[in-house]
Amino acid sequence: MMTSRTLLFGEGLFETILWRGKTNKLLKHYERLKKSAQYFHLSCPDFETFYKEIEKRTKGRINLYVKFCLISKGSLLYWSLPEKTEYLVLIKSYKSNKLPKKICLSKIRRHTQDPTVYHKTMNYIPNIMVKREALSRGFDDALLLNEKDEITECSASNIFIIKDNNFFTPSQTCGLLKGTTMEILIEKISIKEKPLFISDIYDASYVFITNTLMGVCPVIQFEDKIFRINPQLTDYLNSLIEGENSP
Repeated sequence: MMTSRTLLFGEGLFETILWRGKTNKLLKHYERLKKSAQYFHLSCPDFETFYKEIEKRTKGRINLYVKFCLISKGSLLYWSLPEKTEYLVLIKSYKSNKLPKKICLSKIRRHTQDPTVYHKTMNYIPNIMVKREALSRGFDDALLLNEKDEITECSASNIFIIKDNNFFTPSQTCGLLKGTTMEILIEKISIKEKPLFISDIYDASYVFITNTLMGVCPVIQFEDKIFRINPQLTDYLNSLIEGENSP
């Protein structure tokens, strides 16, 4: 009898989607899911099946939070390969929240040799702990460093900065999950990927965090440092994302 390896071992994948139908951004979600599924030996539906499974659950509605999950089924032996993959689609209402964010530095660290940090897995405990840590200190989220003191990401978002009139974001090799929103921004504007350090945050003119649901949000505070907000720039960056998530 096959059991849920997702429930027992956290072996599974998901994509969080702001549902607008068949868009370029939806395709980016699918391509990331498929790549991760291949890495973890999970079967993945083709794009049309992926799309139709979501369409069936959303029933013609748009602007919804959608979570598409690949559920691993198989043996109770933790080292066994998955034998079957099932789909789970969760939906709920979506409310935009682009208010400026306050972030702190987490005590928890990423490690560049941990393969799970490069994939959106169901093993989400580290992210949960980072978010709880931030909220307990009165911040919205927390930034993680890696074993080399390089900046990686927040609990559920990528980070980028403007320094000396240039855009910078941490390289994926620093140990992070590159979001579909960040991928679009890198394609649309000249964001240089490179190792960044805490000193770069303090020296930045502007700091932003980004994910699928929030879009691009300005950071107003990092620890004790207060940043300026540029609404026009934020609106422009979000317009680039909107253009890729429209049918």
